[in-house]
Amino acid sequence: MRVLRRWAARSAHWVGFAGMIGLAQPLLAADYEGSPQVAEFVAEMTRDYGFAGEQLISLFNEVERKQSILDAISRPAERVKPWKDYRPIFITDKRIANGVAFWREHEASLARAEREYGVPAQVIVAIIGVETFYGGNTGGFRVIDALSTLGFDYPPRAEFFRKELKQFLLLAREQQVDPLTLKGSYAGAMGLPQFMPSSFRAYAVDFDGDGHINIWSDPDDAIGSVASYFKRHGWVTGEPVVSTAKVSGEQADSGLSPGLDPLKTVGELRALGWASHEALRDELAVTAFRLEGEAGAEYWLGLPNFYVITRYNRSAMYAMAVYQLSEALVKARSSK
Repeated sequence: MRVLRRWAARSAHWVGFAGMIGLAQPLLAADYEGSPQVAEFVAEMTRDYGFAGEQLISLFNEVERKQSILDAISRPAERVKPWKDYRPIFITDKRIANGVAFWREHEASLARAEREYGVPAQVIVAIIGVETFYGGNTGGFRVIDALSTLGFDYPPRAEFFRKELKQFLLLAREQQVDPLTLKGSYAGAMGLPQFMPSSFRAYAVDFDGDGHINIWSDPDDAIGSVASYFKRHGWVTGEPVVSTAKVSGEQADSGLSPGLDPLKTVGELRALGWASHEALRDELAVTAFRLEGEAGAEYWLGLPNFYVITRYNRSAMYAMAVYQLSEALVKARSSK
């Protein structure tokens, strides 16, 4: 029986009339007992979503405020690594070998996801590999602790995390699981693909058809959910991800994209001194970026599928790591 089925059976007391969440036993921890913010949040959930107020108050009496979470999210960001240092973190022999093993173990599900969503198996595997090392590092915080701590005690992004907390309680009710049992990262990202609760509700799928969506310990659902996410964000089947480029002339750097959005066309970039190594349509909008590689500057054109990868994580280097890991997986798999 799947893990979520066991959770549902063990925590049947969480699901009451009209799916309201409740507790059957008195709770001990009370980090948020009497909190005005929690009271306001509970009133909203009761008014707008039909939760039972007293039961939610009891739930939040069980929630723990985690200083380690506040420390982690408040820690000054390290200097952004150049590509030559960032790439070796993710493109390693071990991550490639484990990815090939994951691909072979779940080959049928990956093939079906590719057929149904049009997203290559290697890209799905690479996402899971970069995010959690194929499920080996999915996070050890209770999601409700993470989202509550950040939603009620981290003012810079409290609004965002309270919205995610709302989505989390809704998904727990929909999936009939005890919200105190689900774990994730310090920021509330969950499961093999590290979905936030809002992404879970929007894109996660019951890919194995067992009646529950379990991205924590069911690789089939995780695979289908990643493919669903990519498809819904515009992945184009059979199209490439990036194209290498050669630049020349004094205006070349003015072609670099200020962010990740594809704002200039291939034709406009050509006029600025960019030459693509592949034949691309002049009217195609792309993301033009430069990476500092081992051998010096690398110039790239990010194509529409590259932009889709950046919707998963808003970083050109992240998207390149996923892409290059996916290519390495194909090469390693075909050589064995």
